[in-house]
Amino acid sequence: MPGPDGTGLPGRLVVEDWDALTFRVNRVAYRSEEIFQAERDRIWARSWLYLGHETEVAEPNDFKTRTLGGRPLIFCRDSGGEIRAWLNSCPHRGTILCREREGSSKLFQCFYHAWTFRNSGDVAAIPGKDAYEAAGPEFLDSMRLRAVPRLETHEGFVFVSFNPDVPPLPEYLGDAADYMTMISEQHEAGMEVLPGTQLYGVRGNWKLGVENAMDGYHFAPTHNTFVGYLRETGFAVTDDDQYAYNLGNGHSLLVLTGHGGRISMVWEPRFGEDEKRRTEAHRAEMDRRLGPERARYVADESHILFVWPNLLLFDLEGLSIRQLEPVAADHTEVRAWQLAPRGEDADTRALRMKTMVSFVGPGGLATPDDIEAYEAVQRGIEATAADTRAGMDYSDMSRGMIDEVKGVQGRSIDEGAMRGFWRHWVDALGVEDGLVVSGNRPERFLEGRNVR
Repeated sequence: MPGPDGTGLPGRLVVEDWDALTFRVNRVAYRSEEIFQAERDRIWARSWLYLGHETEVAEPNDFKTRTLGGRPLIFCRDSGGEIRAWLNSCPHRGTILCREREGSSKLFQCFYHAWTFRNSGDVAAIPGKDAYEAAGPEFLDSMRLRAVPRLETHEGFVFVSFNPDVPPLPEYLGDAADYMTMISEQHEAGMEVLPGTQLYGVRGNWKLGVENAMDGYHFAPTHNTFVGYLRETGFAVTDDDQYAYNLGNGHSLLVLTGHGGRISMVWEPRFGEDEKRRTEAHRAEMDRRLGPERARYVADESHILFVWPNLLLFDLEGLSIRQLEPVAADHTEVRAWQLAPRGEDADTRALRMKTMVSFVGPGGLATPDDIEAYEAVQRGIEATAADTRAGMDYSDMSRGMIDEVKGVQGRSIDEGAMRGFWRHWVDALGVEDGLVVSGNRPERFLEGRNVR
């Protein structure tokens, strides 16, 4: 039924029943182009969006081109060393200005009419400038490159927003900020994005990608080949002592301790004896630099962090950054990069890359499984699309609600992080009857985890 806000969006998108201990999501949320467009307008146009890491444009004049929320952007470091994000659209007639994916240039020239701009945004040249009687300072200033309304950085992670009134980035990130700080603390020399981008398309809704990342329940059955491989190498895989947290503002976290080792921080047999010695030395350095308690949080736990709405940080064997770009209700593009310590020795770097691509790379032991899983969901939900029987066209995310009633911290193999995501999604979408709650929701459920 249409919502009361006049948008035409359906109500009862999420049904949360604490008497029956059920949490259901209407599958129209994954299929509807109307909902997809509302997300563009109300989520992607109003939130902070992850653009890239400052080390991707390490030197003055470096640039990348990217699309966020369907809007083409130029991500660059200008000649003076300042990080910039320009709309990739010529101010003259709107043509895509920079057509290269990356490079180094002080100037961007439009191929259509050859208008040329400095990477600081100023107009550098207009062919036949004398034809513009008003081509003085005011005219030139009105035709400079258009910047995104907001750009802020946290620990090298660069965010932009198309909403000039978005809250300051630290406030927006909240408790998620410290987990990003933990990444920067892993190595004394800091972290850098390695060259190269993994780019692939998924025939599925972007929210399925978030669900999959926050779903420890699927790990053992879906990735049984990888689990078997770990056990054969001598690593005991377990679901014990692994938890899920909602961090506020739509952000969520899985804390994993039985998933696998971590290059330079938690050794496991498949990494080899040389890496064992390097790990012991690095852990001793971390204890001195950070103190034993902070070092334990930074090193001993694997984290999967979701920063609303488009950033996933897989801080596992190594660290992979994933950026989600919804293209249509049933199509998502994924861009991924590897984040590694600056100045890392060659042997450790080679091991890191081999280990990362073997699991979270697009051809690894996990990612193809995940893609098939959420493409299978996208195909499968068509089965109930025309079914008008009550409750038939809903997906269930109730696992672990009984623990929330008991006040027990939710586990990674429960679905509490997904429930938090969907509550925030309804709120961000602004559909008044989008979330229907019955019964008494516990006062405490999946509270944030602040370890500063």
